[in-house]
Amino acid sequence: MSGIEWRDEQDVQQAGELVRARAAIREQIARVIVGQESVVEELLTSLFTGGHCLLIGVPGLAKTLLVATLAQAVRLSFNRVQFTPDLMPSDITGTEVLEEDADRRRSFRFLRGPVFTNVLLADEINRTSLKTQAALLQAMQEYQVSAGGQTHALERPFFVLATQNPIEQEGTYPLPEAQLDRFMFSVYLDYPSFEEEVRVVGATTAAATAVATPVLDAERILAFQGLVRRAPAAPSVVEYAVRLAQASRPASAGAPKFVRDYVSWGAGPRASQYLVLGAKARALLAGRYAASIEDVRALAPAVLQHRILTNFTAEAEGISPREIVRRLLETNAGDGR
Repeated sequence: MSGIEWRDEQDVQQAGELVRARAAIREQIARVIVGQESVVEELLTSLFTGGHCLLIGVPGLAKTLLVATLAQAVRLSFNRVQFTPDLMPSDITGTEVLEEDADRRRSFRFLRGPVFTNVLLADEINRTSLKTQAALLQAMQEYQVSAGGQTHALERPFFVLATQNPIEQEGTYPLPEAQLDRFMFSVYLDYPSFEEEVRVVGATTAAATAVATPVLDAERILAFQGLVRRAPAAPSVVEYAVRLAQASRPASAGAPKFVRDYVSWGAGPRASQYLVLGAKARALLAGRYAASIEDVRALAPAVLQHRILTNFTAEAEGISPREIVRRLLETNAGDGR
């Protein structure tokens, strides 16, 4: 490893364990999932920072299988909720039921919903109403659920992975900006290459199917999340992340002309936080002690693209939020020049 050295030898040792854990998890996922290396890397980065991920891809790209395999590889409890138009908030968080004991005394008991897990897969999250989508807001931000005047803590780590289909928009409810901002990353899954698809077809049409073996548990994941928080990031890295996020805001003094022309709202302060936190995790997972500007740049598309709201002019000219982020990086919008 290279970079800034920590004074705490235990942290140095733990950083080495994190690198080995990353390799072991990737090996287990690769037994089940063909390709998608960059997606797996972003999922691991999100996991070790305690963030949530929005997975966007057409049907058949193994989004659900990827999430389930990750949960198996890290020995975490896993629940899947299929989001549908008739889904109610209580179907996610839980509900209170009236019970009667042997003495005919009645009392309410809270029945926990599927949100009480370590890894929650919100499958096709945009197919349910905004009211039901909002049921996840408190859980994702505060790691607790309120019901019947009582607050119920969620078990840590808590990790929400939501999926969306980008091509079927009829009958869907686009996630509001407040909900999108709760997700650390939005990750796009692409079609496999020819060679990868040949491997997928061969593996999925055979008699036996591979299963991931657990190589990590909740206690160690929480320890690694604490390690990421303690990892150093130079002031120049933090300043770059903040300038990059601010450059996406059309009212900012540092916003390029194309941002002022095409963007209605840019990324908020949470984007700056996630850029730095993600950069720390990315550096540690790669065997480096300190985050760099290149780490921030590598994660910028996943952190920023779902936090940028384009205007009618951008839509008319086919300019997407992903294109805005690409231009920001090309123009070095965060380097302060």
